[in-house]
Order: sequence, then C-alpha cells, then structure tokens
Amino acid sequence: MIRPLALALSLLALPAAAQDVIRHRTPGSNFPIAMAVEVPAGRTQVLVSGMVPPVVNREAAANSIAAFGDTRMQTKGVLDRIEAALRSIGLGLGDVVRMQVFLVGDPDKGGRLDFEGFMAAYVERYGTPQQPNLPARSVMQVAGLVNPGWLVEIEVTAVRP
Repeated sequence: MIRPLALALSLLALPAAAQDVIRHRTPGSNFPIAMAVEVPAGRTQVLVSGMVPPVVNREAAANSIAAFGDTRMQTKGVLDRIEAALRSIGLGLGDVVRMQVFLVGDPDKGGRLDFEGFMAAYVERYGTPQQPNLPARSVMQVAGLVNPGWLVEIEVTAVRP
C-alpha cells in the first residue's frame, strides 16, 4: 500500500519529461488544433491580452477595413504581434496552449466571418514542421470590435517551459 505522503513525494520526483504539457489531437482528424491540452500543476501560465491588427495601408481612411486589410492579412498581423509579445517575455508561439479568436463578419462575405482567410494565415504558424505545437482553440463571430476596421482580435494563454 502506498501512503499519501509517499505518493506525493514520488510525483514530485517525476522526470521533467513526465511533467510536460500534453497536447491531445482529435482522433481521426488532421485539423490543426488540439482537442485538449493538459498543463501540469506548477507550470506558469501567461495570459496574453487580446491583440489586434496593425495598420497596413496608411493611405486608406482611418478606422476602415482597407486600413487594416482583409481577414487573412489582419490575422497575419495579429499573430505577428502575439509572437513579438511572447518573444519579449522569453516565449514563442509553440508555448501557446489556448487561443480565443474573435472574427467580425466581413462585409465582402455577406456579413459572415471569413474562416478560410483566418485559417490561411493560421496554418502558416501552427501545425507546421517548424512549429507543430497546437493550441486548444475557439473561433467565434462577434458583432464588432472597438475599431470598426478590425475584423480580427486574438487572445492566447501560453505556458512557460
């Protein structure tokens, strides 16, 4: 019989590999998100505030979609900003365990979110040979964001290795 204290001490003695973040893929799917992510106790979680796209066309009307680009371009800009924020604190996109994506309906798509545009930029960063770590992720359409030109806002949770 293992006593509770002995069990607790044996868990503390686990090698680092046994305490790694575990990413569960969806069975039978190659969709580039994790079905679930397990974060071991004692790991530092870093909550990154929602990031929004940079201006890509300074000649376009301020606060217009043309100033920030389409969903694909905005997603790329937002992921660039998230990567820079993470890098500034010693982390990277591979350390992200949770992602929440807010997409505004694109007027050029009949008011529907441009999931294909979002995914085109997302798969350049996630599920690649260079960066195979997939986050658990939600994507939702929202009525609007603070700036009427923004189609994309993304917030993430990362875990310090």
